[in-house]
Order: sequence, then structure tokens, then C-alpha cells
Amino acid sequence: MAVDKSSVVRVERVVPLSRVYWGRRRNRAAKAIKLLREYVKRHFKKAKRVVIDSEVNEYIWQRSIENPPRRIKVVVSFNQDEGVARVFLARD
Repeated sequence: MAVDKSSVVRVERVVPLSRVYWGRRRNRAAKAIKLLREYVKRHFKKAKRVVIDSEVNEYIWQRSIENPPRRIKVVVSFNQDEGVARVFLARD
């Protein structure tokens, strides 16, 4: 199945995750993953699924469950035909 390049949108975003620090310490990293997923769904309304790359997951969990990063720079690749948004870690 060939994917038409015009149907794939790539956007680089900085997602603020500082809101997870309002909650309990023991579930901040898990909450940051949920917040990232909600952020992508909110900005790509036609996304039926959000797939988070393992590098993003490891980056959020790298400082344990209590201390996730306050913001993360990601690249969202949205395939309009399939309705799938894939989230990758941005390379600087």
C-alpha cells in the first residue's frame, strides 16, 4: 500500500508537561504520557489513534515516575488517510 506524501503531515511541537506536577508524585510520568496523548488528539482532531514512539516513552520515564520533564519537543507525523498520529522525539 503506497502512501501519498500529501496525506502525511509532519509538525514539530513543544508540549508543556508541567501540569502533571499539580498531582501526586507517584504517578507523574504515567500522567505525562496521558497528557501528551490528549495534547496530540486535541491538535489533530481527525486522529483516531495516537501512537507514541518508545523513545518518547523512555525520555519521559528516564528520571523515574516522580520527576518527568516539564516540557518535551516532539515531531508529530499525522497520516490523514489512516487517521493515525505518530509521536517521535525531535532531534536537535
